[in-house]
Order: sequence, then C-alpha cells, then structure tokens
Amino acid sequence: MTTLPRPPYLLAAAWLLPIAAPPLVDGAVRVDPDGRLGAVGPRSALSAAHPALPIVDLGPCALLPGLVNVHAHPELTLLRHALEDLPLHSWIPALRARTARWTPEDFDLAARWGLVEALRAGITTVAATEASGASAAALREAGLRGVVYVEAFGPDPARVDDAWADLERRLAAVARHASELVRMGVSPHAPYSVSDALYRRVAATAAERDLDVATHIAESAAEVELVRRAEGPWAAALRARGLTVAPRARSPVDLLARTGVLERAPLLVHAVHIDEEDTAQIAASGARVAHCPVANAKLGHGVAPVPELLGAGVRLGLGTDSVAANNRLDLLDEGRAATLLQRARCADATLLPARQVLRLLTLGGAEALGWADRIGSLEPGKDADLCAVRLDGPHVRPVADVEAALVHAARASDVVLTMVRGRPLYDGRRVLTLDEAALADVVERRATELSQP
Repeated sequence: MTTLPRPPYLLAAAWLLPIAAPPLVDGAVRVDPDGRLGAVGPRSALSAAHPALPIVDLGPCALLPGLVNVHAHPELTLLRHALEDLPLHSWIPALRARTARWTPEDFDLAARWGLVEALRAGITTVAATEASGASAAALREAGLRGVVYVEAFGPDPARVDDAWADLERRLAAVARHASELVRMGVSPHAPYSVSDALYRRVAATAAERDLDVATHIAESAAEVELVRRAEGPWAAALRARGLTVAPRARSPVDLLARTGVLERAPLLVHAVHIDEEDTAQIAASGARVAHCPVANAKLGHGVAPVPELLGAGVRLGLGTDSVAANNRLDLLDEGRAATLLQRARCADATLLPARQVLRLLTLGGAEALGWADRIGSLEPGKDADLCAVRLDGPHVRPVADVEAALVHAARASDVVLTMVRGRPLYDGRRVLTLDEAALADVVERRATELSQP
C-alpha cells in the first residue's frame, strides 16, 4: 500500500519514464498542491533542490504517466465471458438481446465495476463509447479522466428524426455530468447501424456544437461487404428488417468522407480493413485511430495496419474495447499484443519496439483524445496523472531493459498506484473512490440474474 502525504512532496521510484524523454534510473517527480507536476528528474537533483519536502519512495517500481484507454465500453462490464466465440454479426444481436432487459441501474453498476478494474490497471483516462452514457457519472465518482461518446443508432433513413430525438435525450443526460475531467462527445455507431442521413446529421451537429466524434469503422470484412457491395451478413440482416440496402461507398472510410463525418477528424475505432487510399484519407483529414488489438483478434477481424498508419502521421492510441469482447482491461497486455501481432503480420522483428508502445499507451492516447497538453508525459506543468508498476516479481526480474519489462512482462496486477491530477485513486491495495467490496457482491448477483432466460 502506498500512503501519500499532502502535496507538495517528491515521489521517487527505481525507474522514471517521462515518455517525452528517455527513462531515468532512480528518478522522481514533484507533485504540487494544484495537482500538477512541479519538477521531473533524477531523485538526487530533486531532493537537493527541495530538501524540506517529504520523499515517498515507491521502491522497485516504474513510475510513468497514467495509461490512456482510447476505446472501452464500461457500461457492458456485466457481460464479461457472456458472449464467447461469436462472429460480430451474431455477437451484436446477442448483446442487444441481453441488454434489452437491463435497467438504468444495471448500466450504472456495470460502468462503476469496469472503472474499478481500470483503476487497478493504472488507467487514468477512459474513452467510453456507450448508448446509456452511464460512464459519465461513474467517471466523476471514481475521479478518473475521460470522454463519454454517446452512441447514435438508426439504420432506417426514414426514421432519422426518431433516432435523433433519442440521441438528444441521452446527450442531455450525459451533459449533466460534464466537467473539466469528464468530456462529452457523440458516436454514430457503425455502418450497419447508422444510415447515411444519420451520419450527415451527426456530422453537422457535431460541427455546430463543437462535439468530438468517435465511430466504429472498418472493423470487419462483413462491414466492407455491406458498404461496398450491399452483400454479406449485415446486408441480409438489414433486408430482414425491411430496409433497402444498396452499395454506399468505395469503403467504410470513404463512406465517412461522403457523409461529412471524416471532416470532423473523428476517432476511428478499429480501422482494421483499410487500404492505402483509406490511410491517405485518414491522414489528410486529421482523424485519429483507436487500435484494439486483442478484441480485433478475439473476434476474428484481423490486424490493423498500425505501422502504415503511424508512418502516414496518424495519431493513434491503444484501447481495450469492452470486456464482453476482450474479457479484461489490461492496457499493458494490449501493448504486448500490438507488438506481437504486427511482427507476425509483417514478419518483421523490429516493429513497435517497447519505447514506441509505451508512447502509444500514454502520450499517443492523449494525442488521440485531444488531451496531450495536460497528460501523457511527465513534464513540469502537466497534470499529475500517474501510475506506478512494480517490477520485482519473478515474471519480470531481472530488469535488463525497463521499457521491455513493462511491455513484455508486466501486467495490470503489478500496478501499485493510480493517480489523477495529484489525487490518489488506487494505492496498491484498494480503490479509494469506489466501494469495490460492495460492488463485487452486487455484480456477481446481478450478472447471474440477468443471465437467466
């Protein structure tokens, strides 16, 4: 357990990873009363400059910026392990059938439980893409930083007004919880659940209200079939609902360009099935990408062309997706998976080295969410969003390379401190802002009840 005094104080660790600079051995930061970093550097230098300040020594830990999860669905946490071994075109209807029985309290419970896991995993910022918007209140209660992208649904172009009225109601509910730490955005869900007319309306309104936009795009081959040829399982499902289905664009990314969404430089979630022309469109628009390697692999969608996107200058961060698709919120594991999958895909052992992966997990994610001026690296003046990871376990030692140790050996359970704006939220033993024990009992009981036919 890490006990911290009132700031200002020095926080020291065996390794310090500023991200914007190379790692330091025996480094420290000064945490100031305003929740910002006052100084960053070698422990010896900081202790000499501030001899009166208390020093908290984290011991054999790596101290780094808090991890940034650029795509998650905390509202679905009660569905962990409940939708296994299904292709997406079956997974989505199964999810909707399950959640149709949920109450608002169920979504709230799921969101809070998901954030307990996030805090224990060193995650300090969460981009939650949701229909219910339950994460807005949960983020504030947990003390986390985040963006809640409220999802828009409506594949029938004749019912855009109905879809929009429903979205406006949910946006208003989320807006009540907006703060300096919790932002709101909008998310037209995906090409199989959003008509071109609804895409255009979302894009126009986002421009009018200066709302950030996120959308699931180019996730599966079936989605490409739908958009390009009006064929495949998604096309069949829409026709079964009595909807007319016709080819819409060269590709899902091109569909976003045709409907004005790409002009909003949106956060593109997945971007697995893209080609060179798509990559050029993404880069030219300033759009960002949320890469979810584990969920993409588990659902059988493939591997996104991450090196090509980064080479084109696209801002990219890593996300876990929901635990209904991934089963856990372990961003360190996502980083390892990202590296392994790219090296296997390209047969190149040099791709995504640990230093680059750590940047994607922190500063890259902050850039993708528009928060790089405040978080993502350890620099004086930035907010003290931090996490500390123990590196003395038998699965990690000896630590010949601290960056490789974090990416290829450490795991979420090694996190011993999570802090947002100088406020400790997890101390290595318990979450300090949410009642984990009480939530655990209710989660097990309610998940069991909801699984009954």
